[in-house]
Amino acid sequence: MSRFLAFALPVKDAVEAKEIVRRYQNEYHDARHVCWAWMLGPERKEWQLNDNGEPSGTAGKPILGQINSFGLTDVIVVVVRYFGGIKLGTPGLIAAYREAARLALEAAGKKECRQMTRLNVEFSYETADGVMRVIKGDGITVIDKSFDNMCHALIEFPLDMRDEVTGRLSKVEGIMLTEIPV
Repeated sequence: MSRFLAFALPVKDAVEAKEIVRRYQNEYHDARHVCWAWMLGPERKEWQLNDNGEPSGTAGKPILGQINSFGLTDVIVVVVRYFGGIKLGTPGLIAAYREAARLALEAAGKKECRQMTRLNVEFSYETADGVMRVIKGDGITVIDKSFDNMCHALIEFPLDMRDEVTGRLSKVEGIMLTEIPV
């Protein structure tokens, strides 16, 4: 009977994902197959998969299918197969890789992350109270601030709050906003 080992890990980019694949291929060099799939980015448009010698579409595709079923991104799933002497056939392979990926993803758990943005807010000392009332709101983190004749605050908050935060800040007289990509 074949033995399947599955691993789900967070990744930041394709370079890190490729390094993880190399690490598992080296660690499990005696396995028959080290198959994998990854999904990256907030729009979930960057992805890759690999069947690593299994029949086309029987390993990487079901692994990626599980990533999609969970609605995840910035994740890689690696499934290592030690061949046990019994051929599983196409349906059996698909089911085995799908189940291994599902179990790895369930065991790994989820961490919800939000895409962030930063604003540099420049304002006069006279308007500092109004600015501070806005930027001390929920979900806004003050990264840096200074108070002098001209003041500034660097704030960070979830991207989906941009319209709300900039709308509230624009009601304060005499400020200048500069968005800084994170």
